Amino acid sequence: MKKKIAFELSVFETEKELAKEEANLLQMAVTARNKAYAPYSRFQVGAAILLGNGEIVLGNNQENSSYPSGLCAERVAIFYAGANYPNQIIKSIAISATSLEHEVKEPAGPCGNCRQAIAEYEYKQKSPISVIMRGESGQIFKCSAIADILPLAFNNSFLSDS
Repeated sequence: MKKKIAFELSVFETEKELAKEEANLLQMAVTARNKAYAPYSRFQVGAAILLGNGEIVLGNNQENSSYPSGLCAERVAIFYAGANYPNQIIKSIAISATSLEHEVKEPAGPCGNCRQAIAEYEYKQKSPISVIMRGESGQIFKCSAIADILPLAFNNSFLSDS
């Protein structure tokens, strides 16, 4: 037996096609991206998270010469949101990426660690977190939930019988 797992995403050619709230969130991700500390990879990523109370939390990648000590933009933002707004629903996250070496024309999705971190909050709050992704230019991708791009995610239901 085989089982196929698939998902749909929305593709937008410009920010003008997004809802005003989503376009604003993406612009905030660009603002965060421009402040990233990425002297080693020269790949800058910004993330902006919209909370249920209307607050927007920003994060950007923070590199370190001891590579595993750095942190991606998405996790900087989501951990900040979790630490400072623990009872707020995370509605969506916008991600923007660019390189100081070349133009990034494709949306860069969250890495596996970031997908898992976002999935933890999605599972905890029992409501989807939409993901809006864009490179420096080009198309914009939007997924309805992180579960769409991380099927079969690990969560705390595997840790106990309850």
